[in-house]
Amino acid sequence: MDIETYRDYCLSKKGVEETFPFDEVTLVFKVMGKMFALTGLEKETFEVNLKCDPERAIELREEYAQIRAGFHMNKKHWNTITFEEGLSDSLLCELIDHSYDLVVAKLKKADKELLKNL
Repeated sequence: MDIETYRDYCLSKKGVEETFPFDEVTLVFKVMGKMFALTGLEKETFEVNLKCDPERAIELREEYAQIRAGFHMNKKHWNTITFEEGLSDSLLCELIDHSYDLVVAKLKKADKELLKNL
């Protein structure tokens, strides 16, 4: 998956906005103001940090060389994934969905209602 496909996929999800809260080169996708995906645009290798269930994160890291503990993130809850090195687009979409769903599940009730009505 290339960066444009990644960007389009993230933006297609309900309630998502793209932001640059840290600097001009770190693209962050948020749902209802909460971060679920980020990538550094200045890197030669296209890598994305995605939230992940801790047990699943360990399993994924053991199964795929392209998935490792989140760089500059909470290593228990985030993975860094190399996107252009052999992982299928369907798996990458599933991992984006999983990250998005984890964040949505933790939203306040009022934000969940707002999201539902978008």
